[in-house]
Amino acid sequence: MRIVAGGLTLDQLLAIHRGGEAIELDAGAWAAVKRSAAVVQAAAAGRSAVYGVNTGFGKLASTRIGAEDLATLQRNLIRSHSVGVGEPMAAPIVRLVLALKAASLARGHSGVRPLVIESLITAFNAGLVPLIPSQGSVGASGDLAPLAHMTLALMGEGECVVDGARRPAGEALRAAGLTPLALEAKEGLALINGTQVSTAMALHALFTFEPVLESALVIGALTVDAARGSDGPFDPRIHELRGQPGQIDVAEYYRRLLAGSAIRTSHLEGDDRVQDPYCLRCQPQVVGACLDQLRHAALVLLREANAVTDNPLVFPDDGSMISGGNFHAEPVALAADAMANAIAEVGAIAERRIAMLIDSNVSRLPPFLTANAGLNSGFMIAHVTAAALASENKSYAHPASVDSLPTSANQEDHVSMATFAARRLQPMIRNVAHILGIEWLAAAQGVEFLRPLRSSAPLEAAHALLRQRSPAMPEDRLIAPDIEAATALVHDGSLSRIFHTLPGLPALWIPV
Repeated sequence: MRIVAGGLTLDQLLAIHRGGEAIELDAGAWAAVKRSAAVVQAAAAGRSAVYGVNTGFGKLASTRIGAEDLATLQRNLIRSHSVGVGEPMAAPIVRLVLALKAASLARGHSGVRPLVIESLITAFNAGLVPLIPSQGSVGASGDLAPLAHMTLALMGEGECVVDGARRPAGEALRAAGLTPLALEAKEGLALINGTQVSTAMALHALFTFEPVLESALVIGALTVDAARGSDGPFDPRIHELRGQPGQIDVAEYYRRLLAGSAIRTSHLEGDDRVQDPYCLRCQPQVVGACLDQLRHAALVLLREANAVTDNPLVFPDDGSMISGGNFHAEPVALAADAMANAIAEVGAIAERRIAMLIDSNVSRLPPFLTANAGLNSGFMIAHVTAAALASENKSYAHPASVDSLPTSANQEDHVSMATFAARRLQPMIRNVAHILGIEWLAAAQGVEFLRPLRSSAPLEAAHALLRQRSPAMPEDRLIAPDIEAATALVHDGSLSRIFHTLPGLPALWIPV
């Protein structure tokens, strides 16, 4: 895959996330990289104090460093900043971090030698996964600690993850035939300043939530049929009057998923219900609004993936170096907070649909979806689990971006908390996948009470897919394994493949 500096696409980022494809930098980038590096090398040889080149860092920016110590300065920077804690980041995130950092430096405004960028690309292509602890960044001045761990591994120190096992980085480099990176002036700072970790974590959430959201649409439609709901709320005329693009698209998804259902036609006459509960008829409005937020986040993250976010920045045209604040990850933090709200809401309305299905007064199905209620409890407590997870997500959804905490002796007095904002999305996605797994089981059980009527072709395919892993539950049995099996099909994209069998649907993510 050829990377054009500043021109990464969402499809390319997804391919990098998945792995298995080598990357190379478009040849047109190298001239700008060399010009930028020459500016830094001239500053290092000069007498003027230039931040990050021949001074200390952060609060120590006024401390001048001698020319003989500039390489030691950069090496010490990486060692002292490698203070992360917590579980190692997943390999897809680390792949994104390596590629995003290479692409950012290749814009030619960071002052690093081509060798630095080549080291990142070579490590990526060799399948090396620097061990990066997941905690320890406040999202300004860049993702310092995690990026320091990445750089430490490239220097032959720290650790890498190879075939799932932790190994000394020097050993891993040698096995891959790579030479440890020796840093020169400003290069350590350029490598650890930047928003690549928080951006990679947020992209990881965007990519891992996509099949879950598509599954939510399929399961939500199956629940409409199980409850013998109306398809009137999905009429395009309603949604065109409002004009919200996500809502318009989600209504179309539901119309297509429900088209041809015999269950739907069975109650066009003689049904005395006037309106469905909100959890059924307001799905386009709720999930559509979530989709709009996720689409906006995708645009923000794509811009950030292509951005130059270290400091100071080099402008080769006039030889200037300007200290600014592009490392502040507020755009990522706010995007991740919006994603958190959207993820939580997808789970929240799914929990409400489960509650509706087990309530015989609303769904008109047997109480708790069991034929012999009392002797059997059916889905009573499965719903309690869904409620617990939905509640947990409400706490996770508290905005991280409003919780700045000053660091570096108040030099860095407002930070974004973007890295946590993005990291906390993964447990939220797992919770939503479990809620949807429970709803899928409940909706499939509900549809079986309506036999011999059949749903639409895609919804019957979803029902059959579930029944390959989980038989019907005519009476109480252990269903925890069934919940896990259904959740796995939600999480791994098996169910979302049914969504993709519908031709001509609007893309979930707007192509950017």
